[in-house]
Amino acid sequence: MATRATKKTVKKAAAKAVKAVKKVVRKEESAPAAVKLPALHESTTSSGLKVLAAQRGVLPLVAVRLVLRAGSSVDPADKHGLSDFTARLLRRGTAKMSADELDETIEFVGASFSVGSSEDVLSLFVATPAEHFPEMLSVLGQLVREPSFPEREVELARERALAGFVNDLDDPSVVADRAFVRALWGDHPYGHDVGGSKAHVRTFTREDLVRFHRERMGPRVALLSVVGAVSPDVVAREAEKAFAGWEGGPEAPVELPPADMKTSGRIILVDKPEQTQTQVRIGGPGFRVGHADYFPAAAMNNVLGGGFTSRLVNEIRVERGLTYGIHSYFEMMNAGGVFGISTFTQTDKTREMIDVTLAEVAKVRAKGITPAELKKAQRYLAGLYPLRTETNESVASVISDIRVHGLGDDWVEKFRERLMEVKPKQTLEVAGKYLFSQPPLIVLVGKASEVKKQLTGLGPVTVVPASDYE
Repeated sequence: MATRATKKTVKKAAAKAVKAVKKVVRKEESAPAAVKLPALHESTTSSGLKVLAAQRGVLPLVAVRLVLRAGSSVDPADKHGLSDFTARLLRRGTAKMSADELDETIEFVGASFSVGSSEDVLSLFVATPAEHFPEMLSVLGQLVREPSFPEREVELARERALAGFVNDLDDPSVVADRAFVRALWGDHPYGHDVGGSKAHVRTFTREDLVRFHRERMGPRVALLSVVGAVSPDVVAREAEKAFAGWEGGPEAPVELPPADMKTSGRIILVDKPEQTQTQVRIGGPGFRVGHADYFPAAAMNNVLGGGFTSRLVNEIRVERGLTYGIHSYFEMMNAGGVFGISTFTQTDKTREMIDVTLAEVAKVRAKGITPAELKKAQRYLAGLYPLRTETNESVASVISDIRVHGLGDDWVEKFRERLMEVKPKQTLEVAGKYLFSQPPLIVLVGKASEVKKQLTGLGPVTVVPASDYE
């Protein structure tokens, strides 16, 4: 028969074991399994282009991304939008193929090509059946090595772009975004729209594109990522064929100056007299991509205004009916970033919208978010993250971003673990840093005669015509 002491010891051991099991369960719940990228194989072509290859999946498909550090931040001072314009003209002919021949070649094999520009990079994307990968990589090589920029194609693209600027004036949301970027960044290389402006684009010539291509687009500021049903050896071999002899471009990426945002409570009121609603943008300094504050900031922002059940949505849309949509966000680039809020409301509700929004932000800045809110945000963001690596295209983009922005090769694998390690104290700290500890910049687009009289006491108001942002 067991003694009382023995029973007591067994009971304590059982309780200890149960406690240990619960601890393991809690740990598993709080730290979901890591998302892993396929093995990366690196090579460099004779022209100096770095190549990353990841063999992945059973479907006979391949995704390619060629990214160059030649985004809008390196646009010439008097040619804003030239990076984006050049990117769009790459498809319109090479030294060997006309635009129509390029289209026919790509469509015949069931492939797709696209281009895009951001503040930091210019990117080309290719999706192709695996059996046609060598041919499509050769076409990609032609596009970046020897684009012809036909005069007529340049003229047509310029005309379309100029017509687009005129149409953009009819969209108050676009005008608000442009005014916000310009006012927040000022003379910094990030201080203009990626697509430029009407005044600059109308001056674009074929010679401008040729010069930009020669001076800014080269193998030493480029990275090729290939993901899919193709072996790393084949990738390296075909990349050498496609990009051999590629010359031009800088020796290293351009180093941008740090941001020096002076918000100081300024209010930019863009006058569109016909509007019955006001577009509202509120913002201030954030942080660069890859900053240590990213994970606590992401969780905090999800609670504040980054999710469908956020505080801003609940207070402003659900409780007060001031808008159909509001969100807060961190936008991150290589040289800095922005914390911003974007929304709209009826003209006569503009001041109420601003006051309620700033009040909700102030609550989070002062007290942070609750442990329950943090846990909910962590689970949501952790559950969403694997979607970023579902397809070959998304993996190719993630791989490129990791290398271009210096995030570290364990960024994807450690992402959810780092997110789940965030503590409430850290979210309070980042709220104190970025949630308008100094009066923010406010940009409004609407009927100035009705909006301006609502802004008393908020800060100095500058009224400008919408045509300034064409």
